[in-house]
Amino acid sequence: MSFNEANTVRDFVRDLVASPHIQFVPGKELPRREDEVLLEGPVKEALIRLNPAIEADPRLADEVIYHLRAVILSARRTPNPVVANEQFAAWLTGQKSMPFGPSGEHVTIRLIDFDNPEPSANQWMVSTEVTYRVGKVERRFDLVLWCNGFPLVVGEAKSPVRPAYSWIDAAAQINEDYEVNVPAFFVPNVLNFATEGKDFRYGSVGMPVDLWGPWREDADDAAPVPPGLAVVREAVEGVLSPPAVLDFLRFFTVFATDKKHRKIKIIARFQQFQATNLIVERVLHGRIKQGLIWHFQGSGKSLLMVFTAQKLRAAAGLTNPTVIIVVDRIDLDTQITGTFNASDVPNLISTDSRRELQALLKAGARKVIITTVHKFGEAPGVLDDRDNIIVMVDEAHRSQEGDYGRKMREALPNSFLFGLTGTPINRRDRNTFMWFGSTDDEGGYLSRYSFQDSIRDGATLPLHFEPRLSEIHLDAGAIDAAFAELAEQHRLTEADKTTLSKRAASLEVLIKADDRVRRIAADIAEHFRTKVEPQGLKAQVVVYDKATCVAYKTEFDEILGPDAATVVMSRTARDPEEWKEYTPDRDELERITARFNDPADPLKIIIVTAKLLTGFDAPILYAQYLDKPLKEHNLLQAITRTNRVYPPTKTHGLIVDYLGIFDDVAKAFAFDEKSVQQVISNIDVLRTQLGPAIQAALAFFPGVDRTVGGYEGLIAAQTAIGSDEARDAFGASFSVVAQLWETLSPDPILSTYAADYRWLTDVYESVRPSDIAGRLVWHTLGAKTLELINEHVTVEVPRTDLDMIVLDAQVIEDLMTGRRKDVDPVEVEKWITARIAKHLGNPVFIELGKRLTALREKYAHSQQASLDFLKELFALARDTVAAEKAAAEVPREDQGRAALTELFQSLKGNGTPIIAEKIVDEVDEVVRAVRFTGWQDTREGDRLVQQSLRKTLWTKFKIRDNDVYERALGYIREYY
Repeated sequence: MSFNEANTVRDFVRDLVASPHIQFVPGKELPRREDEVLLEGPVKEALIRLNPAIEADPRLADEVIYHLRAVILSARRTPNPVVANEQFAAWLTGQKSMPFGPSGEHVTIRLIDFDNPEPSANQWMVSTEVTYRVGKVERRFDLVLWCNGFPLVVGEAKSPVRPAYSWIDAAAQINEDYEVNVPAFFVPNVLNFATEGKDFRYGSVGMPVDLWGPWREDADDAAPVPPGLAVVREAVEGVLSPPAVLDFLRFFTVFATDKKHRKIKIIARFQQFQATNLIVERVLHGRIKQGLIWHFQGSGKSLLMVFTAQKLRAAAGLTNPTVIIVVDRIDLDTQITGTFNASDVPNLISTDSRRELQALLKAGARKVIITTVHKFGEAPGVLDDRDNIIVMVDEAHRSQEGDYGRKMREALPNSFLFGLTGTPINRRDRNTFMWFGSTDDEGGYLSRYSFQDSIRDGATLPLHFEPRLSEIHLDAGAIDAAFAELAEQHRLTEADKTTLSKRAASLEVLIKADDRVRRIAADIAEHFRTKVEPQGLKAQVVVYDKATCVAYKTEFDEILGPDAATVVMSRTARDPEEWKEYTPDRDELERITARFNDPADPLKIIIVTAKLLTGFDAPILYAQYLDKPLKEHNLLQAITRTNRVYPPTKTHGLIVDYLGIFDDVAKAFAFDEKSVQQVISNIDVLRTQLGPAIQAALAFFPGVDRTVGGYEGLIAAQTAIGSDEARDAFGASFSVVAQLWETLSPDPILSTYAADYRWLTDVYESVRPSDIAGRLVWHTLGAKTLELINEHVTVEVPRTDLDMIVLDAQVIEDLMTGRRKDVDPVEVEKWITARIAKHLGNPVFIELGKRLTALREKYAHSQQASLDFLKELFALARDTVAAEKAAAEVPREDQGRAALTELFQSLKGNGTPIIAEKIVDEVDEVVRAVRFTGWQDTREGDRLVQQSLRKTLWTKFKIRDNDVYERALGYIREYY
């Protein structure tokens, strides 16, 4: 018996979910029409069962269902289903009322029983093959989980035996097809999931596929991930159990507004879900009153606190508790307050003064309070001795052992104290374990989510570091040794040594030397232009002090222009007046960071010395240039500003080291956790990996002569990876090579491997699927790699006599009627391939190529006799000749306009009123303005065209699809 998605993955999930309290009902047997979202019978039953007023008059149920239908229908009128999803969630979670009480009094409407944790308290069903139809649009969902008639979960399964298929194909089908074309079905949705039997990912409505998260039961990065269906079983049992689904609905979902004023839905990742439940469980039991949580920088600690605050405030056993979020720096206060405010957390207040904080606590305020630890500094003893106060302290190791931490504990003597940190605790931070850790917790941590965990799960990106400018590299140890020798020679007193070191021989003087600043600024500018800017990413420069910030700004203004860089620093009364423009208040800082996060904004570099090294969340930040001595916690927190996920161009964060900070990584990261020493990958190490990676990719082509060009060489290469399995394995191997290439470019070492890499790239591109299938293996190519692809396409026509045969209409007719049989179909196929290859950018020939591919697949599986294949092949040849004649009659740049028009026309959708002609006119105009003869063969020409195109699409027309950009760029290179 064969394996397919239905009889393996889909049915496996179905059987795991089905239980005595969760009934399996096939999609065709559900009590609904195919154009209905709800199972209105079970909905009505739940309304009568859970609402006494409706139980007394069941007709009132119809009024509620009428309102629910109205919310569902509203999804058809808006391109963003999240808006209707938020409105429906309010109904599901009991936040809506109707005038069903005495004298028209409003009473809360309950759709789901949240008070009883048993699955039997609600009516649960799981279905397969659920069809939903709107007009002529029809979609079928693999799995749907229903609660009281509401489709709360939608799942998509893919085959486990096709290597190129992955969970990402299933997730894309939900995110890019179902939610777009039948959004009404997702209005009641809590979460979606995708699996191919090897991995399991879940996400919320509207969430981009790259943000869907896994589920792990064991957060220990040393524990092996269960293989195959075992990992799916673990995830299904964790995510799709009735208690978990209802927990996600009530506590682990927030609706927020992004910087573009769009409504978004955020759902907890597994480490946030599990840590929250551990905290709540500890508070409810009440025996242990503290706990330490280490979740690595960038993995969502602020949201963890949001989810925890929501669940604590709703916990029945806590009788309306007070939740206090404590931070110790203004910039972190801003970030966390922003996260809570954006998440619409009710009863939230951020204290602006010590007096306000003291007044709230003395009054026993039952709210979520955000404050800084410094506001406890003048607390007059006990402020609130209740035992249902829960304090969560961010970055617990920083200032909690000092007077502020002591005063906070005196003010809240019976509170629960939970410390959260993004960096592991150092041996010198043993007091942190004493104040927050519990001996009942393994390793001292209540919850631990390490750097390796976050990389594995895609929550953060790996970091690479690159030492720069060895000729001006400062060896602090050697300098100190030389200074000690100098002091001994001249018998300097301690006072003399101190004076001399401050004036002349200190590291500070060397770092801030004018000539050194000029040279490093020029090097940073060159590095940024060649390695950061072409990817559409941005940078941060970390320098010694505020005066050096201003010095770097002056240099960058000369090299990059006045708009490219700005300084962000704090202000003191002693600062010169001219520095005032670089010391923004909160509102101005928010505007600066918003500009920095906008890929279309000319602000590309932020220069700092202390600000924005913690609490700064900028996914577009790729490179951090370090020219300031940092160590331990400060160093780790600073460099992890670059580890945020920013698809599709960002594969890692890059740290460029000008001081030799990473000469001894183990010394720089002298923490108890050995894993932290692996935070950084040395560029030198990556250089050694490139050659073996290329050899591993070339090993897929034994005996293939890579000096042979044209169709013969390409056919030989494709034959070597002729099976699906071989192609997928090659795709995975080439992915490793491409990532190394993108990371190292433009390192001189690449020239050694350029010929091999170009050959591999051409082969890879020739077999890469053109649809959404296999996105995990067949990844989007990086900017540097795309420059190498098919710079000069030359495919030879195999035989002139065949050329004559194809052009002879009578011969074609003879072949199609079977009167002539002396032509080899393989030769005809080669001829068509060569013709199509000459017009790779032309949409007409792209369609002809798709027809040829379909024919090959049909023929390869013996579904067609040879003569039938030849007939269709010659019909394709005839159309190819006609297309060539038509193309020859159209001026080259008109062909380019036609290709661009077709591209932008294809972007049109219900919520995308794109005027293709206007976009093409604008692109045509800007390209003609910056191009010059032979621009395609120069780096500067190609860079100018890329910048102009990106600015036009991203800034003017808000088209930020990288695939569209790359296709448009390809057409321009072809025709302009």
